[in-house]
Amino acid sequence: MAAVRYVAIGDSFTEGVGDELPDGRVRGWADLVAQGWADASAQPVEYANFAIRGKLVQPIVEQQLEPALALQPTHLSFNGGGNDMLRPRTSVSRVVDAFTHVLNRCDEEGVTLILLSGANPSAQLPLSRVIQRRGDLLSAAVSSKFADRTDIVRAFNWPDKELSSPPYWSEDRLHMNARGHHRVAARVLTALGQEPPAAWWSLPPLPPAVARGTAYYREHVGPWIQRRLTGTSSGDGREPKHGEWFEVGPSVS
Repeated sequence: MAAVRYVAIGDSFTEGVGDELPDGRVRGWADLVAQGWADASAQPVEYANFAIRGKLVQPIVEQQLEPALALQPTHLSFNGGGNDMLRPRTSVSRVVDAFTHVLNRCDEEGVTLILLSGANPSAQLPLSRVIQRRGDLLSAAVSSKFADRTDIVRAFNWPDKELSSPPYWSEDRLHMNARGHHRVAARVLTALGQEPPAAWWSLPPLPPAVARGTAYYREHVGPWIQRRLTGTSSGDGREPKHGEWFEVGPSVS
């Protein structure tokens, strides 16, 4: 059994949406962390990822937390609330309560919690000021709630102004591209006391996203509104991409 057993729970941010590989699979920062951790420590890492796109914070906790803990991990990463913040009448306190529950269960099981805040997409989205304000409130509330828990591994991305700029985002402007996912992975590894590849902090710029004006609203905003009106989610019917342990070994140089 590997010394590090790392499991991730969350929504599209943690699933890796926006960092699509040529074969159609999504990678994302959590996959990168598992590989980077194995490389930096020169030891294999057991890795699982239960995150599913489109999930609100309560379903993440209700559907993913206990299966993840049942694997007996050494570390569990959690982020949620991004989809909640996009909806009206969201209660910040209820989102923070979900974070508290995850921490309490990790304490009970002796698991180290890796706590993340999502990156900030608001600058390039419709209703940017509303999203910025809600995200600021959630980020501040989570930071304040767990300020005295020095044992939590923190990787807070919301305040990162560089990461919030357009070159780190995919065409839909809501999900990070590969460049953004690498920057988040570098932050997580640094918080874990590991040395990420220096280039991960700012990879060369990718080709610019192409959907603009009415094309952007037709291809991305319209389908999102349709899902809200019909009560559906982009994650409906999807299974976790890594619902069981698999071993990530150090890269062969």
